[in-house]
Amino acid sequence: MTYYGGKSLRRYTVSNNSFSNIPARIDRLGELAENLWWSWNPQARMLFKMLDRQAWKDSGHNPDRMLKSLPRDALIWASRDRNYLRHYDLVLSQFDAEAYPGDYLGSPIAYFSAEYGLHHSLPFYAGGLGFLAGDHLKECSDMGVPLVAVGFMYPSGYLQQTVDNHGWQQGLTQTVDRESASINQILDTEGNQIVVQVPHIRPVLRAALWKVAVGRVSLLLMDTEIEDNPPWIRDIAKQLYTSDKEQRLLQEIILGLGGYTVLKEMEVAPSLLHLNEGHPAFALLEAIRGLMQQGLSFDTARERVRGSSLLTTHTPVPAGHDIFPEEMVEKYFAPYREALGLDRETFLELGRHPEHPQAGFNMTVLALNLTGKCNAVSRRHGEVTRQMWQPLWPDRNPEEVPVGHVTNGVHLPTWLEPKMRLLFHRYFSDGWIKEQENPAVWEFVEEIPDFELWRNHFWLKIKLLNYIRQLARRDWTMRRSADLLPALGTMLDPSVLTIGFARRFAMYKRADLVLRDPDRIKRLVNDNWRPVQIIFAGKAHPADDEGKRLLQSVVRMAQDPEMNGRIAFVENYNEQLAQYMVHGVDVWLNTPKPPLEASGTSGMKAAINGVPNLSIPDGWWLEGATPTNGWTIDSRAEEGSDQETRDNLDAAELYRLIEQDLIPAYYTTSEDGVPHDWTRIMKESIKSVAPHFSARRMIKDYLRFVYGTEGHGR
Repeated sequence: MTYYGGKSLRRYTVSNNSFSNIPARIDRLGELAENLWWSWNPQARMLFKMLDRQAWKDSGHNPDRMLKSLPRDALIWASRDRNYLRHYDLVLSQFDAEAYPGDYLGSPIAYFSAEYGLHHSLPFYAGGLGFLAGDHLKECSDMGVPLVAVGFMYPSGYLQQTVDNHGWQQGLTQTVDRESASINQILDTEGNQIVVQVPHIRPVLRAALWKVAVGRVSLLLMDTEIEDNPPWIRDIAKQLYTSDKEQRLLQEIILGLGGYTVLKEMEVAPSLLHLNEGHPAFALLEAIRGLMQQGLSFDTARERVRGSSLLTTHTPVPAGHDIFPEEMVEKYFAPYREALGLDRETFLELGRHPEHPQAGFNMTVLALNLTGKCNAVSRRHGEVTRQMWQPLWPDRNPEEVPVGHVTNGVHLPTWLEPKMRLLFHRYFSDGWIKEQENPAVWEFVEEIPDFELWRNHFWLKIKLLNYIRQLARRDWTMRRSADLLPALGTMLDPSVLTIGFARRFAMYKRADLVLRDPDRIKRLVNDNWRPVQIIFAGKAHPADDEGKRLLQSVVRMAQDPEMNGRIAFVENYNEQLAQYMVHGVDVWLNTPKPPLEASGTSGMKAAINGVPNLSIPDGWWLEGATPTNGWTIDSRAEEGSDQETRDNLDAAELYRLIEQDLIPAYYTTSEDGVPHDWTRIMKESIKSVAPHFSARRMIKDYLRFVYGTEGHGR
């Protein structure tokens, strides 16, 4: 039986990837491989790893691909091995309890997002927004929150990144292998893939439906690459975040109008529409049109939709809000607005910023005009967002603007490294993972001997550096160029204090702040007794040449022989590399220009694994920092300082902290070889961040403050 949020739908089925090579006794391995529940359950992953460790590694930790390539002899062996069968039966009983609990009560929440970061085998994400959406779905599954998600199938995923010998980012196209991933077609009763048509839009836009099972949550994806569409329409959703304005508008038309049509096709009557950013805002128009078909006027239907919709906004950066020329919007929406009974001016006014009416049709403005609730993603971001959008409420002061906040959190079972999880199992009380938002649970970190915590972390650090060398070796094998090898991390040393920086390469994130004084950084990396090394990773948007130049400057610094191989840039940052980095570096660096960091979640992922943060006071760190759980780069630069002055002051404070605080704490060890001052900070990092910045706490806040009737957020 397939679950689509509010009820089980017997009318529809999903295609099942063929696993004809699996013996009957263990034939549910195929079913398990098709549900991403395995991706956040270590015992389920071990079930696949036990079949063949090398095959598991070669598959990129993708059980769908692994099972299809595994010799039948290996599967026959497993079906007859008592130890394996005991493990198999236990995992499947947990799977049945946690992924198929029975029908939900009531109508589901419909969650719309342009990207989802769930696993690297499904590259439908560009960065933090997608990972946040993925964690949202996983935690709703764990908690049994009735939710169905809607998004896009991007056949070419997002940017596959390499850098050339000059450090310039190159983008490669890599088609998603749908036959070897946890994704399936949605079929009608005759076995044909379901195709929906976007209503009242010309030319005709059609999309075929796919499903990704995320535990007990269903993610429904639309795919325009079908024969029913002419070639240029097939390419609309080929790649995430295209830089072509018109193609981007068409993507958002399909995501919003088409996405809501998908819900109707699947017979899902949502209790709430939750928009993750303004990209899917056209869904609100289709919800209004549906009510008008029942006899309501536009104004009455609009108020009804406002009462059952929510916008989560993630960025205070103006470029992060999509704006389209009004002529382009009218080109596609003329028939649709007529179906709403609106003239051109009234329709376009829905997306006009009152202070910048000539800028174009703003998707965030449209969402704010049609949703009843809005939340930012940290306390500070809430303050910035109220100031940013105050012109939409001209009769209110900024503090009275109806925008609250729910600070982001991360899905602990996904981001907590299995060895760390085992360590916690050994010293925590039973059932701690189910009480993860309780601070008292995390006090048991104090029971872990420093030696054990440090040994565990050092093992994860070696694992990270080995993985980086493996990637560099593969790069050399493919390109046969040695020019980049030192810059790709081949000379990194696990005994050296290792700083990690992995973010999107946008100018405001200031990836190069730590490299601002080349002479000073050379002294740090070349110190004979207490050196420092830095690992960078991240992608610039394909259309962001400034971001590419920033990335190039980092790579060139890494290529400098005087850096002694202790600055590294790791290509093609994705979910798998993110896992290795947040588990294995010694400290997590975050240096955005305030107040442009909405929240940030990578630092949370590092902190729960005992990796302290070294961060500018912005986003979540303003709520998460304590005097003992990391370091805050507070240069006390005056508000309104020019950027050059701000950068110089922040860089000077960053260097001071590294030299005076981090290096002594890391390199001062006792006779047992353990840096006890450093492990004290590691423990404080875990204790202070894990309960307060988990997705469990985040979803409970949504349920209490946003999904319910109590307001717009805290």
